[in-house]
Amino acid sequence: MSDLPRKAVTRTAKLAALPLGFAGRATWGLGKRIVGESAELVGRELQQRTAEQMFKVLGELKGGAMKFGQALSVFESALPEEIAGPYRAALTKLQEAAPPMPTRTVHSVLAERLGSDWQDLFEEFEDKPAAAASIGQVHRGVWHDGREVAVKVQYPGAGEALLSDLNQLSRFARLLGPLIPGMDIKPLIAELKDRVSEELDYGLEAQAQQAHADEFADDPDVVVPAVVHQCEQVLITEWIDGIPLSEVISDGTEEQRNRAGQLLARFLFSGPARTGLLHADPHPGNFRLLPGDPDGEGECRLGVLDFGTVDRLPGGLPTPIGDSLRMTLDGDADAVYELLREEGFVKESIDLEPDAVLDYLLPIIEPAQVDEFTFTRGWMRSQAGRVADPRSPAYQLGKQLNLPPAYLLIHRVTLSTIGVLCQLGATVRLREELEEWLPGFVLEEPITEEDSAAEA
Repeated sequence: MSDLPRKAVTRTAKLAALPLGFAGRATWGLGKRIVGESAELVGRELQQRTAEQMFKVLGELKGGAMKFGQALSVFESALPEEIAGPYRAALTKLQEAAPPMPTRTVHSVLAERLGSDWQDLFEEFEDKPAAAASIGQVHRGVWHDGREVAVKVQYPGAGEALLSDLNQLSRFARLLGPLIPGMDIKPLIAELKDRVSEELDYGLEAQAQQAHADEFADDPDVVVPAVVHQCEQVLITEWIDGIPLSEVISDGTEEQRNRAGQLLARFLFSGPARTGLLHADPHPGNFRLLPGDPDGEGECRLGVLDFGTVDRLPGGLPTPIGDSLRMTLDGDADAVYELLREEGFVKESIDLEPDAVLDYLLPIIEPAQVDEFTFTRGWMRSQAGRVADPRSPAYQLGKQLNLPPAYLLIHRVTLSTIGVLCQLGATVRLREELEEWLPGFVLEEPITEEDSAAEA
């Protein structure tokens, strides 16, 4: 590939090949069945071939197509094992790698944005990319002051490619259904489109990343690299090493997976409380597990990358989330129902039984009911099956609930993070993090006159 494919006709043809290829392989599978091969073997081979083609195309296109693939990757744990198995390896590849942008293109962008003498700004610069993402790729270097840095270079034409891909994928959403059974793909694509302009703006990303870097500078658990330099199409930050979370998922020890899961939950809930921002792209490629100190001693820390998509929450996560969780755990069906109505989760034209709503919510918040919970793919699949099966009462009730726009991104980030926790198979003290960081989850005692006098 000589450059990021930008011509609409080329990209459309590649994306169109996905559902057409699936149909062709289904016909091939039928032929294999006719000549006597078992359904199980044919089905497994069909899924494997579909996975390989899907993620090869998405990876090559980068842009919105790869963004879509990365978003899907965090929901893999919700799929039935016989479907998820063949996809898992291909999904992992998307999280960490993609075909690189040619060196001459990288140099051209750097010369245009940093000046013709851009190489003088670096003591070292590695032409081979260290990582590739949906709209840019990262090169390792040494800044002129001796700091190791990550140089993020945006693909020329990334904005147009991103929107073109997502528009095409939206048109194909119904046909893409068989590729990821059980997933409603169209709302996911719509959400990605809403975030395009923000993700392309490296200035906004630099502000969000530096706000986190300042807040977590002395944190014993979370590491956010500081911003070194930023200009259009180029973002330079401090470099951090560590084990990619995708490798922890596939090969990590139980201790590493549990530690990574605990810190991921901590970052999800503490970030908005401490910075007023929610990191909104929690796929495994954006996290690293780092040693506790330079000698490799102490508990591991969580390195967090890529702040291109954030939700701005000046007051932290909305208090009604904590209130509704607390009331649900207390079994107060009427109070929960009333709060959901006030916040727009139940529209005025809809009447539901409060006890039925409580029954719908309780299994979902099971991890918050206990001091310690082990997230598993099996648990995730049972929840997904319960709310996605048209024969289930939970499905019928869920269809009548509404997701207000203000909660849309929070909902997706929370679900995605839970998906990653299930991929990790991590045992996490989630309730502890909720009590510490989620407004409304712990009912504050009213201040009495005696308390005021004592403080005085």
